[in-house]
Amino acid sequence: MSASPHPRLSEEEYLKIERAAEFKSEFYDGRMYAMSGGSYPHGQIILNLGSELRDALREKRCSVTANDVRTRVSKRGSYTYPDVMVVCGPPTFADDRKDTLLNPTVIVEVLSPSTEAHDRGLKFAQYRQIDSLQEYGLVSQTEPRVEIFRRQPSGDWLLSESTGLDSNVRFESVGCQIALAEIYHQVSFEQG
Repeated sequence: MSASPHPRLSEEEYLKIERAAEFKSEFYDGRMYAMSGGSYPHGQIILNLGSELRDALREKRCSVTANDVRTRVSKRGSYTYPDVMVVCGPPTFADDRKDTLLNPTVIVEVLSPSTEAHDRGLKFAQYRQIDSLQEYGLVSQTEPRVEIFRRQPSGDWLLSESTGLDSNVRFESVGCQIALAEIYHQVSFEQG
């Protein structure tokens, strides 16, 4: 006897379940995917980068959130919790709950061995559908390296890479740069 297929959830069903849940889940193509816990370095990098962006953007009309705010990724009803988001100008939300951001300018994911392929592949393909998104960053946990994909006027995405603790990463869409030494402050890289 085979198992019955799980019915797909509607966007509304997902949001109802998610808003009552103790743990976060992302949503894609009618399915919920539980988010795994991050490592200590993952948390350090998120906090370091979010803090540096917040400080750099303090005088601008931009705000920074870190992995507790959901974004609706596509009009088909995909939802994720990016590690760091920047929104410039007034934030736009899906509803009055103000827990689902619709207009991020920058999204950054800190790469994990279990999520790197997804973050580079399907997730980035979904993020490219967000009209407001200008930059997508991928931050390594295993070495000081940050990749920034920038939307070009043509709609193409151009890669810029910063490596080494003595370099800086530039977020052109929000007009700031952050030292990798600050992003990786007190982060220990695993050897081997």
